[in-house]
Amino acid sequence: MTAPLAPGAGGTTPDPVLAGRHVLILNWRDEHHPEAGGSEVYVGQMARGFAERGARVTMLCPRYPGAVRRETLDGVRYVRVGGRLSIYLLAPLLAMLHRLPRHDAVVEIQNGMPFLASAYFRAPVTVVVHHVHKEQWPILFSPAMARVGWWLESRVAPRVARRSPYVTVSEATRDELAGLGVRAGAVTVIRNGSPPLPEVAVGPRSETPEIVVLGRLVPHKRVQLAIEALHALRAQRPDLRLTVVGEGWWHHHLSERVAELGLEQAVTFTGHVGEDEKHRLLARAWVSALPSVKEGWGLAVVEAGLHQTPVVAFRSAGGVRESLVDGETGVLADDQAGFVAALGRLLDDEELRKRMGEAAQRHAASFTWEASQDAFAAHLAGQLRSAPVV
Repeated sequence: MTAPLAPGAGGTTPDPVLAGRHVLILNWRDEHHPEAGGSEVYVGQMARGFAERGARVTMLCPRYPGAVRRETLDGVRYVRVGGRLSIYLLAPLLAMLHRLPRHDAVVEIQNGMPFLASAYFRAPVTVVVHHVHKEQWPILFSPAMARVGWWLESRVAPRVARRSPYVTVSEATRDELAGLGVRAGAVTVIRNGSPPLPEVAVGPRSETPEIVVLGRLVPHKRVQLAIEALHALRAQRPDLRLTVVGEGWWHHHLSERVAELGLEQAVTFTGHVGEDEKHRLLARAWVSALPSVKEGWGLAVVEAGLHQTPVVAFRSAGGVRESLVDGETGVLADDQAGFVAALGRLLDDEELRKRMGEAAQRHAASFTWEASQDAFAAHLAGQLRSAPVV
């Protein structure tokens, strides 16, 4: 356990409004969770940004195997209770029983399922939405459960939060929220930053062609499309390999698909890896594939770009259209055939890979976590400016 950060720790100037104020974050999963993804990285960065600017930050989130129930890391106090579904019942129950930490402002992370915090908190609430989950509900749940989930997300949540401001990470998600009836003027776009490069050397590019997929192994990430693309491309490139970086409960289905296609010797599942190893694998690959059905932003695109590794993704995947500049830093495909063709073209054309890789690195470097933290801190300060300290 570490002590809370002193105001202005790390060289950050304390915010005169945030300093000393209590910020409560409701999150479905914190970034230390073994299945954490880009959304959780974003929230963790924003939480640390609040703490560095003098706020007292608490994140309420579910427990997971091996988790410490209460700890303070980088100035953020984590309180872990319940599980992935019960957290949505415990948050309002604890609020009504006055069992939650003191708070002057609440940040609700709406990852499909809403906390509906605006209904039971008196403090100002900001709702954070990475992307709208319309396409994901039927992939993850039965038809009946999917209808209920989409009704909660698309009808109930916007009505409950109609007087609360929203923060999202892309113009694409802002447009989607507008389609659900959220006022455009109520939504602030604050993009992801770029992760720091490791201090250790990442190593050389692979001598033989290699595709990398970075992300959680869950159905809506559609890693099977990258596996099937590998199968199609190996007909002309028998030495082509695929490295899948990440873990998740869909792993065994993907392993079965690899076996069905006879690709056991060509596909490597690394599981969860540390930051240094992740960067080594991104730098080693010739091209990165992002077959996800929807991304709020596409942090994996930026991470690959830092290593001059161009990305192939789908045009329909929401915020990826902003983290990836089509034809410059990578390629956006319209269907699976186009996805396979784009991967093949980049694998075959070294000059194209180099040109797109250099552009991807410049594009990735234009996003910084400090700028994102400054923007979110300014937004939160605006909410708090007229709110008294409780």
